[in-house]
Amino acid sequence: MKQVTFYILPDEQALHRQEISEQIAQACTIAAFYYLQNRKVFIYTDNQQDAFSVDEYLWQFDGDSFVPHNLLGEGPRYGTPVEISWQAPTHPRQILINLSAEVPKFAVNFQQIIDFVPFAEPLKIAARLRYSTYKKMGLTLSTQTVENEKTVESTNKTED
Repeated sequence: MKQVTFYILPDEQALHRQEISEQIAQACTIAAFYYLQNRKVFIYTDNQQDAFSVDEYLWQFDGDSFVPHNLLGEGPRYGTPVEISWQAPTHPRQILINLSAEVPKFAVNFQQIIDFVPFAEPLKIAARLRYSTYKKMGLTLSTQTVENEKTVESTNKTED
């Protein structure tokens, strides 16, 4: 069964994060987690600038926790373990990390989808719409809460 996990993000101001959004930071942390499990990840963004921000953030990981990644179309023929783009993927991958404001049309091609509920109210509304869309697609939904830059499993609510 295909699974969608929504990460509920804390107030960015409370974290004092200045140069990168909490959503991108969490996406990169989650991508690193799946990379260590030998799973192929596709990070989808709304635009090229956001894709470059994700790419740049992953380059800042220290040598011991480096995550091999590339922008779509760069790197080896079938890409690195983590691929980033604002366009649809060209090769199958197991995990989709959605940083887009909408559900990508190709989302159904992934076994697991990661999405986010940001703190700002307009972004929460967009996340609720994505949640509803995933539910209409018949996907299994759950939520987790992120606190103090660490992913903490909450009540892990699952929709039938």
